[in-house]
Amino acid sequence: MIPVRVAQVGLDPATNSPVVLLREEDGDRVLPILIGPAEAGAIAMELQGIRPHRPMTHDLIKRLILGLGGELRRVVIADLREDTYYAELEVHRDGEVVRVDARPSDSIAIALRLQAPIFLAETLLDQRGGAGQDPPPDGAELLRTYLENLDPQDLGRFQP
Repeated sequence: MIPVRVAQVGLDPATNSPVVLLREEDGDRVLPILIGPAEAGAIAMELQGIRPHRPMTHDLIKRLILGLGGELRRVVIADLREDTYYAELEVHRDGEVVRVDARPSDSIAIALRLQAPIFLAETLLDQRGGAGQDPPPDGAELLRTYLENLDPQDLGRFQP
């Protein structure tokens, strides 16, 4: 397993779809994963330090894990089947390990909130990632677009 960090969230220029770019911590290889707009917004908000007035889904999951006495030890993105990535949340509680199947985008959003490490199977970097890929546009631009598309009444719920 290769430790990675979220390098950027932006829009894929080819598809105009949100993408999260994962970069290995001790190297130059990257893995872009196309994600949904809501998840891109959740990841971008956490990276920008924007806190919603009320908890969003990923904040709720964080509170559930902690409230039940668990600890998110790591997120593992381990497989790619039929152009779909598969991830697991590894939650430790009372000496037990619970592995929860989850979408990579949700897993990343939760890992960021709980400061848990993110790991990729090396085969995923070898198959799909590599150095020299053009990065997506800046995550701040994605966040601006996300916030612009919210109902104006909802904007008051966000606190910088």
